[in-house]
Amino acid sequence: MMEIKIYSTPTCPYCKMAKDYISSKGVSYQNIDVSSDQTAAEEMVKVSGQMGVPVIVINGQTMVGFDKSRIDALLEV
Repeated sequence: MMEIKIYSTPTCPYCKMAKDYISSKGVSYQNIDVSSDQTAAEEMVKVSGQMGVPVIVINGQTMVGFDKSRIDALLEV
């Protein structure tokens, strides 16, 4: 089972694009709103070293930003 987490904020356009893109692949993910959850925000910085969103973790592989080709590679589609 593939595990996907997307650390995002409600106002981030790249977060929305990433979530829409992953959903279009028929894959489910856990959305983590770092604007309302300080603990999640700290966890995001710990796994990515970044404060920017989106941070996407697919099966333990972390990427910062929205990159279709990297997402496809990590999803193995």
